Amino acid sequence: MTGDTRAPTPRLAPPGLTMMTRDDIHRAYDAIRPYVRRTPVIALDLAGPVTLKLEQLQHAGSFKARGAFTNLLLRDVPPIGVAAASGGNHGVAVAYAAHRLGIPARIFVPTVSSPAKTQRIRQLADLVIAGDRYADALEAAEQWIAASGAMSVHAFDGRETILGQATLALELDDQAGQLDTVLVPVGGGGLIAGIASYFASTAQVIGVEPDGAPTLVRARAAGGPVDAPAGSIAVDALAPRRVGELVFPITRAYVDDAVLVSDDAIRSAQRALWQTARIAAEPAASVGVAALLSGAYKPAPGERVAVIITGANMSPSQLDG
Repeated sequence: MTGDTRAPTPRLAPPGLTMMTRDDIHRAYDAIRPYVRRTPVIALDLAGPVTLKLEQLQHAGSFKARGAFTNLLLRDVPPIGVAAASGGNHGVAVAYAAHRLGIPARIFVPTVSSPAKTQRIRQLADLVIAGDRYADALEAAEQWIAASGAMSVHAFDGRETILGQATLALELDDQAGQLDTVLVPVGGGGLIAGIASYFASTAQVIGVEPDGAPTLVRARAAGGPVDAPAGSIAVDALAPRRVGELVFPITRAYVDDAVLVSDDAIRSAQRALWQTARIAAEPAASVGVAALLSGAYKPAPGERVAVIITGANMSPSQLDG
Protein backbone atom coordinates (compact mmCIF):
# COMPACT_ATOMS: atom_id res chain seq x y z
CA MET A 1 0.00 0.00 0.00
CA THR A 2 1.19 3.53 -0.73
CA GLY A 3 0.81 6.13 1.99
CA ASP A 4 -1.60 9.02 1.82
CA THR A 5 -1.00 12.24 3.73
CA ARG A 6 -4.65 13.24 3.71
CA ALA A 7 -6.24 13.26 7.16
CA PRO A 8 -8.42 10.18 7.70
CA THR A 9 -12.16 10.70 7.62
CA PRO A 10 -13.58 10.47 11.16
CA ARG A 11 -15.21 7.08 11.65
CA LEU A 12 -18.10 6.16 13.91
CA ALA A 13 -18.31 2.81 15.67
CA PRO A 14 -20.47 0.38 13.66
CA PRO A 15 -23.67 -0.82 15.36
CA GLY A 16 -22.94 -3.55 17.89
CA LEU A 17 -19.21 -2.76 18.21
CA THR A 18 -18.08 -2.09 21.76
CA MET A 19 -15.71 0.83 21.23
CA MET A 20 -12.91 1.61 23.65
CA THR A 21 -12.99 5.38 23.84
CA ARG A 22 -10.17 7.75 24.62
CA ASP A 23 -11.78 8.35 28.01
CA ASP A 24 -11.60 4.59 28.70
CA ILE A 25 -7.96 4.56 27.65
CA HIS A 26 -7.12 7.55 29.84
CA ARG A 27 -8.72 5.83 32.85
CA ALA A 28 -6.67 2.71 32.22
CA TYR A 29 -3.53 4.83 31.93
CA ASP A 30 -4.25 6.57 35.22
CA ALA A 31 -4.44 3.14 36.89
CA ILE A 32 -1.23 1.70 35.47
CA ARG A 33 0.91 4.84 35.29
CA PRO A 34 2.75 4.15 38.60
CA TYR A 35 3.76 0.72 37.28
CA VAL A 36 4.81 1.29 33.65
CA ARG A 37 7.46 3.34 31.94
CA ARG A 38 6.68 6.22 29.61
CA THR A 39 8.92 4.88 26.88
CA PRO A 40 10.77 7.32 24.63
CA VAL A 41 10.41 8.07 20.95
CA ILE A 42 13.25 8.81 18.56
CA ALA A 43 13.42 10.06 14.98
CA LEU A 44 15.48 8.08 12.45
CA ASP A 45 15.92 7.96 8.71
CA LEU A 46 14.93 4.45 7.62
CA ALA A 47 13.87 4.61 3.97
CA GLY A 48 12.73 8.11 4.93
CA PRO A 49 12.02 9.90 8.20
CA VAL A 50 10.21 7.84 10.81
CA THR A 51 9.38 8.10 14.50
CA LEU A 52 10.06 4.98 16.55
CA LYS A 53 8.22 4.28 19.81
CA LEU A 54 10.76 2.31 21.86
CA GLU A 55 8.52 -0.02 23.80
CA GLN A 56 11.29 -2.60 24.10
CA LEU A 57 12.44 -0.41 26.99
CA GLN A 58 9.20 -1.14 28.84
CA HIS A 59 9.24 -3.14 32.08
CA ALA A 60 9.54 -6.86 31.31
CA GLY A 61 10.98 -6.02 27.91
CA SER A 62 7.82 -5.37 25.89
CA PHE A 63 4.59 -3.41 25.57
CA LYS A 64 2.75 -6.39 27.10
CA ALA A 65 3.35 -5.00 30.61
CA ARG A 66 0.65 -2.41 29.91
CA GLY A 67 -2.09 -4.97 29.34
CA ALA A 68 -0.87 -7.17 32.19
CA PHE A 69 -1.05 -4.40 34.77
CA THR A 70 -4.41 -3.20 33.45
CA ASN A 71 -5.88 -6.68 33.99
CA LEU A 72 -4.43 -7.10 37.46
CA LEU A 73 -5.38 -3.62 38.66
CA LEU A 74 -8.87 -3.22 37.15
CA ARG A 75 -10.26 -6.74 37.71
CA ASP A 76 -11.03 -8.71 40.86
CA VAL A 77 -8.23 -11.23 41.27
CA PRO A 78 -9.09 -14.39 43.26
CA PRO A 79 -6.78 -15.58 46.05
CA ILE A 80 -5.40 -18.37 43.87
CA GLY A 81 -4.11 -15.73 41.48
CA VAL A 82 -3.89 -15.56 37.70
CA ALA A 83 -2.99 -17.75 34.75
CA ALA A 84 -1.91 -16.86 31.24
CA ALA A 85 -0.88 -18.55 28.02
CA SER A 86 1.78 -16.89 25.95
CA GLY A 87 4.30 -17.26 23.17
CA GLY A 88 6.65 -15.51 25.57
CA ASN A 89 6.31 -11.74 25.97
CA HIS A 90 2.83 -11.78 27.51
CA GLY A 91 3.97 -14.45 29.92
CA VAL A 92 6.97 -12.40 30.98
CA ALA A 93 4.73 -9.36 31.44
CA VAL A 94 2.06 -11.15 33.50
CA ALA A 95 4.74 -12.82 35.61
CA TYR A 96 6.41 -9.45 36.20
CA ALA A 97 3.17 -7.61 37.02
CA ALA A 98 1.95 -10.37 39.33
CA HIS A 99 5.31 -10.50 41.12
CA ARG A 100 5.30 -6.71 41.51
CA LEU A 101 1.76 -6.78 42.98
CA GLY A 102 2.26 -9.89 45.12
CA ILE A 103 -0.19 -12.05 43.14
CA PRO A 104 0.39 -15.77 42.41
CA ALA A 105 0.76 -16.51 38.71
CA ARG A 106 1.08 -19.61 36.54
CA ILE A 107 2.28 -19.07 32.98
CA PHE A 108 1.87 -21.58 30.13
CA VAL A 109 4.19 -21.35 27.12
CA PRO A 110 4.89 -23.59 24.09
CA THR A 111 8.23 -25.16 23.26
CA VAL A 112 8.88 -22.49 20.60
CA SER A 113 9.09 -19.78 23.26
CA SER A 114 12.63 -18.41 23.36
CA PRO A 115 14.95 -19.46 26.21
CA ALA A 116 15.41 -15.80 27.16
CA LYS A 117 11.67 -15.49 27.75
CA THR A 118 11.15 -18.79 29.58
CA GLN A 119 14.11 -18.10 31.84
CA ARG A 120 12.67 -14.73 32.84
CA ILE A 121 9.22 -16.21 33.51
CA ARG A 122 10.72 -18.98 35.66
CA GLN A 123 12.38 -16.34 37.84
CA LEU A 124 9.05 -14.64 38.60
CA ALA A 125 6.21 -17.20 38.44
CA ASP A 126 5.27 -20.85 38.01
CA LEU A 127 6.16 -21.92 34.46
CA VAL A 128 4.48 -24.71 32.51
CA ILE A 129 5.74 -25.67 29.04
CA ALA A 130 2.82 -27.15 27.11
CA GLY A 131 2.79 -28.16 23.45
CA ASP A 132 4.57 -26.86 20.39
CA ARG A 133 2.52 -23.75 19.61
CA TYR A 134 0.65 -20.96 21.39
CA ALA A 135 -2.69 -22.71 20.82
CA ASP A 136 -1.41 -25.73 22.77
CA ALA A 137 -0.32 -23.57 25.68
CA LEU A 138 -3.68 -21.78 25.63
CA GLU A 139 -5.57 -25.07 25.83
CA ALA A 140 -3.48 -26.18 28.81
CA ALA A 141 -4.00 -22.81 30.51
CA GLU A 142 -7.76 -22.97 30.00
CA GLN A 143 -7.88 -26.43 31.57
CA TRP A 144 -5.96 -25.17 34.59
CA ILE A 145 -8.19 -22.09 34.91
CA ALA A 146 -11.34 -24.23 34.81
CA ALA A 147 -9.98 -26.59 37.47
CA SER A 148 -8.43 -24.01 39.78
CA GLY A 149 -10.60 -20.89 39.53
CA ALA A 150 -7.59 -18.74 38.63
CA MET A 151 -8.27 -15.53 36.70
CA SER A 152 -7.44 -15.74 33.02
CA VAL A 153 -5.29 -12.96 31.59
CA HIS A 154 -5.61 -13.34 27.83
CA ALA A 155 -2.63 -12.34 25.73
CA PHE A 156 -4.68 -10.29 23.27
CA ASP A 157 -8.42 -10.99 23.28
CA GLY A 158 -9.57 -9.29 26.47
CA ARG A 159 -10.99 -5.82 27.04
CA GLU A 160 -8.49 -4.88 29.76
CA THR A 161 -5.63 -6.25 27.69
CA ILE A 162 -6.63 -4.11 24.72
CA LEU A 163 -7.16 -1.03 26.90
CA GLY A 164 -3.73 -1.46 28.43
CA GLN A 165 -2.04 -1.73 25.05
CA ALA A 166 -3.94 1.36 23.89
CA THR A 167 -2.11 3.45 26.49
CA LEU A 168 0.94 3.18 24.24
CA ALA A 169 -0.94 5.17 21.60
CA LEU A 170 -1.90 7.78 24.17
CA GLU A 171 1.78 8.35 24.95
CA LEU A 172 2.82 8.31 21.30
CA ASP A 173 0.19 10.90 20.42
CA ASP A 174 1.54 13.23 23.11
CA GLN A 175 5.19 12.64 22.20
CA ALA A 176 5.15 12.66 18.40
CA GLY A 177 2.46 15.20 17.60
CA GLN A 178 0.28 14.83 14.52
CA LEU A 179 0.88 11.53 12.73
CA ASP A 180 -0.46 10.33 9.42
CA THR A 181 0.32 6.63 9.79
CA VAL A 182 1.23 4.17 12.52
CA LEU A 183 2.75 0.78 11.60
CA VAL A 184 1.93 -1.89 14.18
CA PRO A 185 3.14 -5.50 14.51
CA VAL A 186 0.26 -7.99 14.61
CA GLY A 187 0.01 -11.38 16.28
CA GLY A 188 -3.32 -11.96 17.98
CA GLY A 189 -4.19 -8.31 17.49
CA GLY A 190 -4.49 -6.84 20.98
CA LEU A 191 -1.93 -4.11 20.33
CA ILE A 192 -3.30 -3.02 16.98
CA ALA A 193 -6.88 -3.09 18.33
CA GLY A 194 -5.85 -0.77 21.14
CA ILE A 195 -3.85 1.58 18.93
CA ALA A 196 -6.60 1.68 16.29
CA SER A 197 -9.19 2.44 18.98
CA TYR A 198 -7.16 5.46 20.04
CA PHE A 199 -6.28 6.76 16.56
CA ALA A 200 -9.68 5.90 15.03
CA SER A 201 -10.20 9.31 13.44
CA THR A 202 -6.79 10.99 13.52
CA ALA A 203 -4.28 8.65 11.79
CA GLN A 204 -4.34 5.58 9.61
CA VAL A 205 -3.22 2.36 11.29
CA ILE A 206 -1.46 -0.34 9.26
CA GLY A 207 -0.86 -3.86 10.55
CA VAL A 208 2.38 -5.66 9.71
CA GLU A 209 2.73 -9.43 9.89
CA PRO A 210 5.28 -12.07 8.90
CA ASP A 211 4.20 -13.78 5.70
CA GLY A 212 4.53 -17.07 7.58
CA ALA A 213 1.92 -15.99 10.17
CA PRO A 214 -0.73 -13.89 8.36
CA THR A 215 -3.42 -13.92 11.05
CA LEU A 216 -4.96 -10.51 10.31
CA VAL A 217 -4.51 -10.72 6.55
CA ARG A 218 -6.32 -14.06 6.48
CA ALA A 219 -9.07 -12.77 8.77
CA ARG A 220 -9.66 -9.68 6.63
CA ALA A 221 -9.92 -11.83 3.53
CA ALA A 222 -12.34 -14.26 5.19
CA GLY A 223 -14.46 -11.64 6.96
CA GLY A 224 -13.66 -13.07 10.40
CA PRO A 225 -11.01 -14.89 12.44
CA VAL A 226 -9.73 -18.05 10.72
CA ASP A 227 -6.77 -20.33 11.29
CA ALA A 228 -3.55 -19.19 9.64
CA PRO A 229 -0.08 -20.70 9.37
CA ALA A 230 2.08 -20.24 12.45
CA GLY A 231 5.58 -19.97 11.05
CA SER A 232 8.38 -17.39 10.67
CA ILE A 233 11.28 -16.35 12.87
CA ALA A 234 8.79 -14.32 14.91
CA VAL A 235 6.77 -17.43 15.81
CA ASP A 236 7.16 -16.92 19.57
CA ALA A 237 5.40 -13.55 19.43
CA LEU A 238 3.41 -13.16 16.20
CA ALA A 239 1.93 -16.58 15.48
CA PRO A 240 -1.10 -17.37 17.68
CA ARG A 241 -2.92 -19.20 14.80
CA ARG A 242 -5.81 -16.73 14.57
CA VAL A 243 -6.67 -13.16 15.41
CA GLY A 244 -8.92 -12.58 18.44
CA GLU A 245 -12.73 -12.64 18.31
CA LEU A 246 -12.97 -9.39 20.29
CA VAL A 247 -10.05 -7.91 18.38
CA PHE A 248 -11.32 -8.53 14.85
CA PRO A 249 -14.39 -6.23 14.77
CA ILE A 250 -12.22 -3.39 16.07
CA THR A 251 -9.62 -3.98 13.38
CA ARG A 252 -12.29 -4.28 10.68
CA ALA A 253 -13.67 -0.90 11.68
CA TYR A 254 -10.47 1.03 12.37
CA VAL A 255 -7.43 -0.64 10.78
CA ASP A 256 -6.79 0.67 7.28
CA ASP A 257 -4.69 -2.16 5.87
CA ALA A 258 -2.40 -5.07 6.73
CA VAL A 259 0.82 -5.93 4.91
CA LEU A 260 3.16 -8.92 4.97
CA VAL A 261 6.95 -9.10 5.29
CA SER A 262 9.34 -12.00 4.78
CA ASP A 263 11.69 -13.49 7.34
CA ASP A 264 14.62 -12.13 5.34
CA ALA A 265 13.13 -8.63 5.52
CA ILE A 266 12.62 -9.03 9.28
CA ARG A 267 16.24 -10.09 9.78
CA SER A 268 17.46 -7.15 7.69
CA ALA A 269 15.33 -4.73 9.71
CA GLN A 270 16.58 -6.18 12.98
CA ARG A 271 20.18 -5.70 11.83
CA ALA A 272 19.44 -2.18 10.57
CA LEU A 273 17.99 -1.12 13.90
CA TRP A 274 21.04 -2.44 15.74
CA GLN A 275 23.64 -1.11 13.32
CA THR A 276 21.99 2.30 12.80
CA ALA A 277 20.91 3.18 16.33
CA ARG A 278 21.95 0.29 18.61
CA ILE A 279 18.28 -0.56 19.12
CA ALA A 280 17.94 -4.17 20.27
CA ALA A 281 14.66 -5.39 18.82
CA GLU A 282 13.46 -8.98 18.67
CA PRO A 283 12.22 -10.24 15.29
CA ALA A 284 8.55 -9.56 16.08
CA ALA A 285 9.42 -5.99 17.02
CA SER A 286 11.20 -5.39 13.73
CA VAL A 287 8.35 -6.05 11.30
CA GLY A 288 7.24 -2.42 11.02
CA VAL A 289 10.73 -1.33 10.02
CA ALA A 290 10.86 -4.34 7.67
CA ALA A 291 7.74 -3.03 5.93
CA LEU A 292 9.45 0.30 5.25
CA LEU A 293 12.83 -1.08 4.19
CA SER A 294 11.32 -3.76 1.92
CA GLY A 295 8.70 -1.50 0.35
CA ALA A 296 5.77 -3.51 1.70
CA TYR A 297 4.56 -0.12 2.90
CA LYS A 298 5.60 2.96 0.90
CA PRO A 299 4.91 6.31 2.56
CA ALA A 300 3.98 9.26 0.40
CA PRO A 301 6.34 12.26 0.32
CA GLY A 302 5.98 14.17 3.57
CA GLU A 303 3.94 11.46 5.27
CA ARG A 304 4.48 11.43 9.04
CA VAL A 305 5.03 7.78 9.99
CA ALA A 306 5.51 6.11 13.35
CA VAL A 307 6.57 2.52 13.96
CA ILE A 308 6.09 0.60 17.20
CA ILE A 309 9.19 -1.31 18.37
CA THR A 310 7.40 -3.76 20.60
CA GLY A 311 9.96 -5.80 22.50
CA ALA A 312 13.52 -7.03 23.08
CA ASN A 313 13.16 -10.35 24.88
CA MET A 314 15.83 -12.34 23.07
CA SER A 315 19.39 -13.56 23.33
CA PRO A 316 22.10 -10.98 22.58
CA SER A 317 23.53 -13.51 20.12
CA GLN A 318 20.64 -12.69 17.77
CA LEU A 319 22.13 -9.25 17.15
CA ASP A 320 24.69 -8.74 14.42
CA GLY A 321 27.33 -6.32 14.91
